[in-house]
Amino acid sequence: MCSSDLEVRDLSKAFGGLKAVDSASLDVKAGEIVGLIGPNGAGKTTLFAAIAGFHKPDAGRILLGRKDITGLAPHRICAAGMVRTFQITQPFAKISVRENIMVGAYFRTADRREAIARAQQVAAQVGMDDQLDQLGADLTVAGRKRLELARALATGPQLLLLDEVMAGLNPTEISEIVGIIQKIRASGVTILLIEHVMQAVTSLAERVYVLNQGRMIAEGTPAEIAENSQVVEAYLGHGAAKVLRA
Repeated sequence: MCSSDLEVRDLSKAFGGLKAVDSASLDVKAGEIVGLIGPNGAGKTTLFAAIAGFHKPDAGRILLGRKDITGLAPHRICAAGMVRTFQITQPFAKISVRENIMVGAYFRTADRREAIARAQQVAAQVGMDDQLDQLGADLTVAGRKRLELARALATGPQLLLLDEVMAGLNPTEISEIVGIIQKIRASGVTILLIEHVMQAVTSLAERVYVLNQGRMIAEGTPAEIAENSQVVEAYLGHGAAKVLRA
C-alpha cells in the first residue's frame, strides 16, 4: 500500500436506484494538491461528502494516514485532521468574521483567547485581517468564499477538501484565491479540490482525477488529462483541454 495522506478504495454510494458514485478510487499524497473534475452531476460532491463523513458509503474504504475512517461522523474525521468546505457558503450572518472563524477554532480549543488568536492568524492567511469586525451578512461572494476557507483552516486540518471554492468569482478574485491556496499548501496542508475553473486547476494541481457518471475515467497530470480523448469527449471540450495543456 502506498504511503498517502488519503486513500479512497472502490467507494460506492447510491440514492435509491441512482448510483451517484460507483467504485471510485483515488490517492492524495502528503503535500500534494490534487484536482477532481467532471461534468455537473458526475458525483464529485457526493464523493466529497462520503470522504468527509456526511454520507455513509455503501461500499469501499477510506483511509486517512493509514487509519480507516470509513463511515465515521464528520466531527470525528475533522478530529483526525481532515475537513471540507462547501460550494454553497453559509456564514453566520449576525456575527462578525472574527466570531465566524472562532467557531472553527473552538474545535481545537475551549480557550476564548486562543480562539481569538487563531481567528486573527487564519484571517491574515486568507487576506481577511482587515474585515474581522465585519458581519457575515455584509460579505461579498468573494468574502464568503474566503470565510468558508478560513473557518475550515481554523480547525487545524492536515488535509483540506475544497468544493468549488472559486465558483462565482471574477478572474482577479480567482487569481487571489489561487495564491491563497498555494500558501496554504506551503504551510503544510495537503489539498484535494473540486473545481470547474480549468485555469485554476492548471495553476494548482500536480495531478487530476476525472469523474463521470460516478466512475473515475482518468487520472494524470493536467497536461495528460488534456490529451485524453475520453475526458475531452465526456467533459472538457477542446477549449478547456487547450487551457490544461498550456
